[in-house]
Amino acid sequence: MQPGQGQVRIERFVPEWSASPFGKATPVPWEATARAEELVHAALKSLSAGYELNVDVAVHRTAIVEAGAMLKGPAIIGPHAFIGANAYLRGGAFVDQGCVVGPCCELKSSFLFQGAKLAHLNFVGDSLLGTDVNIEAGAIIANHRNELADKQIRIRWQGETVDTGVSKFGALVGNGAKVGANAVIAPGALLAPGTQVPRLGLVDQHPGAGP
Repeated sequence: MQPGQGQVRIERFVPEWSASPFGKATPVPWEATARAEELVHAALKSLSAGYELNVDVAVHRTAIVEAGAMLKGPAIIGPHAFIGANAYLRGGAFVDQGCVVGPCCELKSSFLFQGAKLAHLNFVGDSLLGTDVNIEAGAIIANHRNELADKQIRIRWQGETVDTGVSKFGALVGNGAKVGANAVIAPGALLAPGTQVPRLGLVDQHPGAGP
């Protein structure tokens, strides 16, 4: 574990991680998202009854997947989840019980825990969203620093710089956080439980970003 990483263990933001099928794999969020395909694929083997499996996509019989949605495996869609029309899931996706991925959203290499919701027209990449997180329409969680020559994700957090060692990571969003419409979460963000990001807001925790 790199210096500073101990304070950003997933379970500090999303306690449910520890009891999930992925909880023993890694405590660090960017390692989990980098391994999303591997972790979700392995979890397919231990699902409870009630799932319909089509190759490497498991959809619970109580979930709703609207016409036009594209689910590229591995993916798990949990009980009473909702996947809207023309949503696009890829790169390893875990959508827990009661979650919503609204129309025209893209979810890439990400984990959504119980009750997390993407409204519509959202992109969420390489991220973990805790229980009851709500992302309003048009908000983006970006995952790649294409504006920088050095693409490695670094995060300014509690007075330290955390070096993730990866070039793609979006955010670890703690339980109950709310992100307003058309807000942008820049690559490499840590949102504590209960955080509220205003509509049109910007969260950028890169060490070189402004105050």
